[in-house]
Amino acid sequence: MKHTSFALALPLAMLMAGTASAQTAACGGDFGQFLQGVKAEAVTTGVPANVADSALSGLSPNRKVLSMDRSQGVFKQTFLEFSKRTVSGSRMQIGQKKMQQYADTFARAEAQYGVPPAVITAFWALETDFGVVQGDFNTLQALATLAHDCRRPELFRPQLIAALKMVQHGDLDPRGTTGAWAGEIGQVQMLPEDIIAHGIDGNGDDHVKLKETPEDVIMTAANFIQSLGWRAGEPWLKEVTLPAGMPLDKSGLDQGMTTADWLDMGVKLRDGSNPSGSLRADLLLPQGKDGPAFLAFPNFNVYLEWNKSFIYTTSAAYFATRLAGAERYEAGSADNGLSDGEMKSLQQKLAAKGYDVGEIDGILGGGTRSAVRTEQIRLGMPADGWPTRQLLNAL
Repeated sequence: MKHTSFALALPLAMLMAGTASAQTAACGGDFGQFLQGVKAEAVTTGVPANVADSALSGLSPNRKVLSMDRSQGVFKQTFLEFSKRTVSGSRMQIGQKKMQQYADTFARAEAQYGVPPAVITAFWALETDFGVVQGDFNTLQALATLAHDCRRPELFRPQLIAALKMVQHGDLDPRGTTGAWAGEIGQVQMLPEDIIAHGIDGNGDDHVKLKETPEDVIMTAANFIQSLGWRAGEPWLKEVTLPAGMPLDKSGLDQGMTTADWLDMGVKLRDGSNPSGSLRADLLLPQGKDGPAFLAFPNFNVYLEWNKSFIYTTSAAYFATRLAGAERYEAGSADNGLSDGEMKSLQQKLAAKGYDVGEIDGILGGGTRSAVRTEQIRLGMPADGWPTRQLLNAL
């Protein structure tokens, strides 16, 4: 489910190292030659040649992996659709039981890394249903396929090299280890480089087994989340109510507002809490002015580092608030939004006006939301960043 989003750069020196076979193209071309280049590069990083040979032998591209990489339609759902489906009653019950069952490990993780149990548990639930659905793609084959494909080799080639290092250390079975189509492994779906960098042995057996061991999962997730910038003791998302007629031009991410600014404008926190007024806070209206409203605090950026999908991250952050005791959001009477074809038409119109909306893919990403908000301001509409047929017709 999680989009890989770490944008890792492949060093030029690494590409040029080794023998002539290592200097083959970083992606594309004959698959066998490509693997020879990967092997040579892995050897320069310390992986024994016989380990790389054995691990890479017999690999072939997986067309289903490429198909999955190009069609992540789940994120075309609206926030209300996605959050209602994923933040289910059964997941809430299982999550609460997991937090009780592993209370000592969660307490240790929070004491060491500052990450609350609810935050870890929400990711654990949404990524794999607590380990039930981890993916059945051979990890090495998936990474080799995506590294060979020239769409995002700068991300996946380093992950393939890292996977070979895991093979070297006995932490990955080249034939038996399976996971997500994008190469993520384990119950919180982490990429090999991140497992190497942040893996924690949570149960003291001298191994990090993210596919099987909940204690390892909890401690590793906490370490990884802290590495993404988590700030201990601070909130991440809180539902709010808005005063009638409040201007919405400052809604959206990175608007430079503080909690005190929003409170002065009449925004009220539903849970009655009183976070520091100096804490930066963004007003999120994931489904426009008539849907749920949230203040997102600096820790929300960690969710965006974990996954670039706004709908996924907002749902994950909301789920964590529920596990921490928050009430169900007020759904309001949100507009259902545009169809896939209408969204693509809107993106085309915005792109023609010079906005950077990225790929014309029908997905309401950050660039499209920003452009929508700017056009709403220009046209005198409520600037909530939510595209409607009224806006599409006006353009």
